[in-house]
Amino acid sequence: MASEEIRNPQTDQLLTPENSAFIIIDYQPIQVSSIRSMPREELVFNIVSTAKAAVNYNLPIVHSTVNVATGRNKPPIQELQDVLGHLPTYDRTSINSWEDIEFKRAVKAIGRRKLIMTALWTEACLTFPALDAIQEGYEVYVPVDAVGGTSLAAHEAALRRMEQAGVKLISRVQMYCELQRDWSRGATVPGFMGVFDNFDGFNPEKAAEGKATS
Repeated sequence: MASEEIRNPQTDQLLTPENSAFIIIDYQPIQVSSIRSMPREELVFNIVSTAKAAVNYNLPIVHSTVNVATGRNKPPIQELQDVLGHLPTYDRTSINSWEDIEFKRAVKAIGRRKLIMTALWTEACLTFPALDAIQEGYEVYVPVDAVGGTSLAAHEAALRRMEQAGVKLISRVQMYCELQRDWSRGATVPGFMGVFDNFDGFNPEKAAEGKATS
């Protein structure tokens, strides 16, 4: 058995570590505590897992916060700081990060057209920059299980609005698999194994190993 020759990673229609960037916006305590579209513990697990994937595949990362400098809001949740704390954050006052000069400059400086975008809330701080990025010719991918809204209805309506505008909806597992693509790419396999973890602590791979040895 042999895999095909690796496609050009810059022009591949699918996400690759060489053609995409990770954008993460406003996973701060107030925003996280207000989420009602999914269990907050699950949301935190999924966004941390998604951020770990971005680090594992060495994606360029732009991390934005809102109102930290003004004192109206707190820094990102500790779980994310443990993963992304080595990176700068772009603090702003605008609800729409695309209207912040430094944030947009950072995104454009990366030079990649595929943006994996996550934010809280889905209906505002995600939808607005996603629509603006699409308008400027970017491809936007949203891991739907790593974002959340103030209600399930608000979250789902925002996803529909973005999808109608051309945003591509994915999941954290799809993101992992699309970036990995081939088990022969051994350097990123150890980090890829986190895809088997679930927020409730169940790991199907470890469970299968346990059955095999019992």
